[in-house]
Amino acid sequence: MKRFVAIADRASLPALKLLAAVNVLFFILFFAIAFLVSGKAHAEAPACKGKDMLAELQTSDPALLAKIEAEARATINGEGLLWKLEKPGQKPSWLYGTMHVTDPRVTELEPAAQTAFDAAHTLVIETTDVLDQQAMLASLMKQPELMMFTDNTTLTSLMTPDEVATVNAALEARGIPPGSVTKMKPWMLSAMVALPACELSRKAAGAPVLDILLAQKAKAAGKDVKGLESAADQLSAVASLPIEFHIKGLVETLKLGDRMDDVIETMVVLYQRGDIGMFWPLFRNALPSGGKDDESGYAAFEEAMVTSRNKTMVERAGPLVGAGDAFMAVGALHLPGPDGLVDLFRKAGYTVTVADR
Repeated sequence: MKRFVAIADRASLPALKLLAAVNVLFFILFFAIAFLVSGKAHAEAPACKGKDMLAELQTSDPALLAKIEAEARATINGEGLLWKLEKPGQKPSWLYGTMHVTDPRVTELEPAAQTAFDAAHTLVIETTDVLDQQAMLASLMKQPELMMFTDNTTLTSLMTPDEVATVNAALEARGIPPGSVTKMKPWMLSAMVALPACELSRKAAGAPVLDILLAQKAKAAGKDVKGLESAADQLSAVASLPIEFHIKGLVETLKLGDRMDDVIETMVVLYQRGDIGMFWPLFRNALPSGGKDDESGYAAFEEAMVTSRNKTMVERAGPLVGAGDAFMAVGALHLPGPDGLVDLFRKAGYTVTVADR
């Protein structure tokens, strides 16, 4: 970890922090929350400035990169985006990992996945709430505490004076008046500042993520479109983590500024390769944590945002996948590992094989 910090320092860039990277993962993992906020649309979208951290490590610390790659190879079901689900007496279904960004490099299905999608009768995505954003917002307003402080609490009341100064300066630099967001829950504010300007601009201009594109194409083709969670389910999972975790993640993210673009760029590169098992080893090894509190926060994040939701997804997807001819498209980070969707479907009695390798 110290070696990577030195690399970043030599490049006159702040070192990435684990919790700040996890803050970005909130919006890669949570399909609904990214649709609640967006940046300003520009006549010409700003260029994406992120650098591939893997390429940087290849030249500056190949030993650390080799360690990360070794851990990734040991990750169960860590390679592949498309998986075939089979059970005797049922037509096969498909599981596909997506990435919830509008980057054109990840918004097209690979050929094998396109063939599977075209043949499917049902599309299953994380939540269908995002297909009607006005209805989604109306539903969420029944639980305003998921997005706003509804008592006398404010963001600044939960921060130290130094943190308030850091956050206010960073918000002003982004053209966000600090007073306008003081009642906003920290995860909502993080959604405004964690993603690259190019991504927020594309979203503001109406560019869809792959999951939305698939839903649109499925409806046009007369397929059924089903969801596994509600937007409220997703926000409730976010809100289940301690508020201190969210505050610290917000502060760390704002300190890093554009350096967070590198996390997104690297994830896109890994996604294109289908190396989804490399995400967590990369973050754990290359991004310094702030100590035991950060490590425990990371573990809590993984449990609430990934592991727990995986179990719910498999349970709710059971009847849909069991009917056969289903194409299930969810965030790729849900697929690998012993508690990932691939292994959970195996435990549910399915033969699951990678279909794009």
